[in-house]
Amino acid sequence: MKLTRREILGSAGALLIAPDIAFHAHAAEPQKGGTMVMVSTQVPRHLNPAVQSGIATAVPGTQIFASPLRYDADWNPHPYLAESWKVAEDGLSCTLNLVKNAKFHDGKPVTSDDVKFSIETIKAHHPFKTMFEPVSSIETPDEHTAVIRLARPHPALLLCMSGALCPIIPKHVFGDGQDIVNHPANSNPIGSGPFKLAEFKAGEQIVLEKNPDFFIEGRPYLDKIVIRISPDLSTVVLATENGQADFLPWLAESQYITRLQKSDRLGVTDKGYAAVGPINWLAFNTAKAPLDNKAVRQAIGYAIDRNFVTKALLRGIAKAQRSPIIESSPFFNPKMPSYGLDLDKANAMLDEAGHKKGADGMRFKLTIDYLPGGGEQQQGVAQYLKSQLKKAGIDIEVRASPDFPTWAKRISNYDFDLTMDEVYNWGDPVIGVHRTYLSSNIRKGVIWSNTQQYSNPKVDELLNNAAVEKDPKKRKAFYDEFQMIVGDDLPIYWINALPYHTVYDKRLGNVPESIWGSMQSMDEVYWKEKRS
Repeated sequence: MKLTRREILGSAGALLIAPDIAFHAHAAEPQKGGTMVMVSTQVPRHLNPAVQSGIATAVPGTQIFASPLRYDADWNPHPYLAESWKVAEDGLSCTLNLVKNAKFHDGKPVTSDDVKFSIETIKAHHPFKTMFEPVSSIETPDEHTAVIRLARPHPALLLCMSGALCPIIPKHVFGDGQDIVNHPANSNPIGSGPFKLAEFKAGEQIVLEKNPDFFIEGRPYLDKIVIRISPDLSTVVLATENGQADFLPWLAESQYITRLQKSDRLGVTDKGYAAVGPINWLAFNTAKAPLDNKAVRQAIGYAIDRNFVTKALLRGIAKAQRSPIIESSPFFNPKMPSYGLDLDKANAMLDEAGHKKGADGMRFKLTIDYLPGGGEQQQGVAQYLKSQLKKAGIDIEVRASPDFPTWAKRISNYDFDLTMDEVYNWGDPVIGVHRTYLSSNIRKGVIWSNTQQYSNPKVDELLNNAAVEKDPKKRKAFYDEFQMIVGDDLPIYWINALPYHTVYDKRLGNVPESIWGSMQSMDEVYWKEKRS
């Protein structure tokens, strides 16, 4: 097995990384100045990624806050607020050596106390509990050294210190005793990142201005980033198409991607989403008959034509996905069963399971929900499933939810049969995969936990072993076996990787294509031509 640098850094013993500020190989001398206008349908509740997950907060949040590390397109960690780091041989501690010239936007220095406060805050309040759950204590022997102590080895620790997951927030602002989840500074944050917040009009616009005291000399190149928000996707696409906007990330609608690819002025790339690992899937309520029967779930798998979804419904833009681990991940097991279309087999399995067709040709009726706002990935696929599963004698009712809270309440309280969903891997399986399959994470009322109520003791054992295994080969073996088991149990039918694309004005240089894309500092983005 070929080991990536990411795997090695995430699990090996003592490692000391030399400072390496260069992040991109510049094709041309970057021009300084100018404004980049970004458009988005994502509406942030606030701008503090320490207590809020999701794209809407992470994109502006990673411009405002710096993090200990950041990653390139090949999963290599690079120095950021930490100029070097060292993982202990026993995997039970990680020492961060901070840069000495970093300041928050109010002029206060960034210290190890801020790192300790930030990680403790994230551990206590961020939705991704697994990120820093093994952290037992953080020592601060001096202002620029933080020693993270772990109760057990945590191979995902370095990835957890990426920008979107580990913003370093100022203790002197957020540590004033107020409830941090609802802290007023969440909407008026002070960070140490390349851009300072100049304006935040909720649901309308975010204006970020260059931080002249950024700790990386000569950065950022841009003077300003303006994020214009509209819930109407066609509006943001049209703004990009007619030149009113320069940058549109997170576009997944195949009709718009193919349309914008025809523009001579615009570039379109699918790079920048490797760590996100977005998967579009059909989830089963495994605690509810007839879906509590594995054979019924497998029969449904054989009744679905995944290739029709990706090649016809999604215009060939999306790639098929047959695993809980994104197929671009080094942890993906290519031996996973694919459940290719076989209606005869599906019908036979349903007959054998005791669900004979009635006089109307139907065996039983199920509802299918879908995530509101997902467009063709969600409602479109749900409608296809209604017609397709009818061929196997399953009567499907497509049930719409008026908004996200309604859908989330239904699914998290197990008031569903089937649901479409979009869920991210978030870089490492510990962060984004375990939550869906661990029986300990069956938490009623919590969306994007194990809402399928799937429970398999062997799966629990494998995931818990993988979470602490330092040897990357052994860790991969745990995940390989896990995938084969859930591929057989089939609590979820994985359909496709969401085809996220970034659309940009070709005059922009260093368009973010790292594993975190626009959820990472854009201090190296520049205009190739001089801008006023």
